[in-house]
Amino acid sequence: MKDRYGREIDYLRISITDRCNLRCIYCMPEEGICQISHGEILTYDEIQRVCRCMTTLGIKKIKLTGGEPLTRKNSAALVRMLKELPGIEKVTLTTNGVLLGEQISELAEAGIDNINISLDTLNEEAFGKITRREGLPKVLESMKEALKYPQIGLKINCVPVIDDPQNLVEVARIARDHPIHVRFIEMMPIGYGKEFRFRGEDEICSILESAYGKMTPVIEHYGNGPCHYYEIEGFQGKIGFISAMTHKFCSQCNRVRMTAEGYLKACLQYQTGISLKALMRNGCTDEELTEAIRRVIWEKPGEHHFTSQAIDEDELKLMSQIGG
Repeated sequence: MKDRYGREIDYLRISITDRCNLRCIYCMPEEGICQISHGEILTYDEIQRVCRCMTTLGIKKIKLTGGEPLTRKNSAALVRMLKELPGIEKVTLTTNGVLLGEQISELAEAGIDNINISLDTLNEEAFGKITRREGLPKVLESMKEALKYPQIGLKINCVPVIDDPQNLVEVARIARDHPIHVRFIEMMPIGYGKEFRFRGEDEICSILESAYGKMTPVIEHYGNGPCHYYEIEGFQGKIGFISAMTHKFCSQCNRVRMTAEGYLKACLQYQTGISLKALMRNGCTDEELTEAIRRVIWEKPGEHHFTSQAIDEDELKLMSQIGG
């Protein structure tokens, strides 16, 4: 399936819950959000149905997100259901890592291909300030548990929200000491992210090269999305960057998103899309569902406009409600 700009869309990000056990300062307010009821989110059978229809349009890779996806019961069962679909090549997961250690064996048995752990600092006090919760020891223990399953690709996602450059150096060290790729993600001006300054890729590269030496770009691709990587001599893992602001990659975008409520979005920044939940619960056929998905993909916007003025179609929801 290609959109009207000729981009091949083969990657679906699915939020399976808006609930989270952390309260990250750039994601949601301290008191949390008004959560949708369990009956308003898609069932696992409904998610599988959407994905089955999407495989006929060329979707091959699925990422499960939240909120925090591991707060939803039996998430490994959904992984298994999606892995069973013909045409699905990879099912991956993004998590804050707090519950991962308890569930990693079930996820591995279900066939999860890759896991991304969101981790912005290795300092326990700073972790508490960013997440407004305790939990860093559990995240680090989860990382160690996940390393016991070499068939699962493991990555760290770091949003450079702490001003101290040494914090970036310490997080990057994970890639030196372990076979884990560490990716730095530029802050997106969505929801509470608008209140924070983002560090650009060039600035971070300069900081890391001062600490570790030359960073050499690599050609290999290590995931479903737009991340590009560098290698550093002596490192077991790579250093990656997802730089939507300073290195805009819209022309190569290959993804669409579905919220926990079943709303299919073609672009993170725009409100436009369609409620697949409404269609399914009103009795649509698979053919009608597939055609609705096809229309959203075809009409996918050409690019985001985060660096220009706001427009009426801007997304007003928080990242936790959309799916990180």
